[in-house]
Amino acid sequence: MLRTPRFWAAGSTSIWPVMLGPLAALYSLGNRLHRAASTPRDGGLPVISVGNLVAGGAGKTPAALALAARLGKVGQRPHFVSRGYGGRLSGPVQVDPARHTAGDTGDEPLLLARAAPTWIGRDRAAAARAAAAAGASCVIADDAHQTYRLKRAISLLVIDADYGFGNGRLLPAGPLREPVAEGLKRTHAVILIGDGTAPPPDFGDLPVFRARLEANAEDAARLQGSRVFAFAGIARPEKFFASLRDIGADVVEAHPFPDHAVYDEDTIMRLVEAAQTLQAVPVTTEKDLVRFPVEARPMVQTLRVDLRFDDEAAVDAFLQKRLTRV
Repeated sequence: MLRTPRFWAAGSTSIWPVMLGPLAALYSLGNRLHRAASTPRDGGLPVISVGNLVAGGAGKTPAALALAARLGKVGQRPHFVSRGYGGRLSGPVQVDPARHTAGDTGDEPLLLARAAPTWIGRDRAAAARAAAAAGASCVIADDAHQTYRLKRAISLLVIDADYGFGNGRLLPAGPLREPVAEGLKRTHAVILIGDGTAPPPDFGDLPVFRARLEANAEDAARLQGSRVFAFAGIARPEKFFASLRDIGADVVEAHPFPDHAVYDEDTIMRLVEAAQTLQAVPVTTEKDLVRFPVEARPMVQTLRVDLRFDDEAAVDAFLQKRLTRV
């Protein structure tokens, strides 16, 4: 589990990025060797990769869900494919939210499965072939930009306009999974989320689709003006806390956990009791809630967020054009 280090942010004056430079060089070498040794395998149908260049927090899962909706509008039958990070099952297996837990499949697949059939597999090409056999016309591969053994028809890069690429250094000295220039070479279009001021790179001729994350209207109306005890185990939990403040919630305490944190019964009860002491409502993300035991979920509320494209028609036209070529 990872809690995003403060020194990964742009403008940090910490000495840690310099000290970790040698490890970052080794990481980069290992990544390049892995890519050179990997042969892309056919999944049996068009694969749309949704990924990013930084370690977590860019908005890949909301982007994948929004793309599934757009693909349905243009007559496709999309399924999701995920590695199932954090889950014990190796797959390929179709995710069943009524039967599987985050311990089985990871947390993101449980969210994706609410919108469209979802498959997990360490071998994502095999998972894509299983989706094809089940009637999918295309698959959306979540977090697959660095999955070099999967042949894809479209590669989409998700970028948080506020965070950008952090300090611009590779793991572990910074948040980058690979150099920006190398990642952009394998990209067909960029999804730029938010109106942030982080300087974007030169995208050249790549299409750039602006988008934004919007709080669910029902959740926002319910939480507006409420005293809220917020907690989140995501890559950048401060984004979630800011979203609560933006809808008018009174965040009396904000408690961050590491990304993909596992909540046991004792931890859940401590959170709920702390909220009660402050006369506040315990609120977390959907991604956190699916890691709760089913019987504990009614004790906590969530603030759902959806990704909206500024120009949905442009996104639809791009998808149709690329898939027609395939």
